Amino acid sequence: MMDGFDMSSPLVCEGIVGDGCGGGRIFFIKEDALMVHDPVTKEEMVLCDNLKGVQKIDKHGCHITLSLKENNLVFDLSLMSLV
Repeated sequence: MMDGFDMSSPLVCEGIVGDGCGGGRIFFIKEDALMVHDPVTKEEMVLCDNLKGVQKIDKHGCHITLSLKENNLVFDLSLMSLV
């Protein structure tokens, strides 16, 4: 548990410091939206909404992969949009 987030949940992942984008922040799905939480400032922000049926998220570098039942979406943190 980190800042109230269950880090073992498939809908939560942590940005690794030095991996490219969003290091040290927590990324999670809340009410069909991809959110980011800054553990230092405690601020949260919506990155992308209207994401129905996300089953898992995973982050590598500047990309967050959103796994849905039938396909995957990729959110690019450097562009702040789905690619």
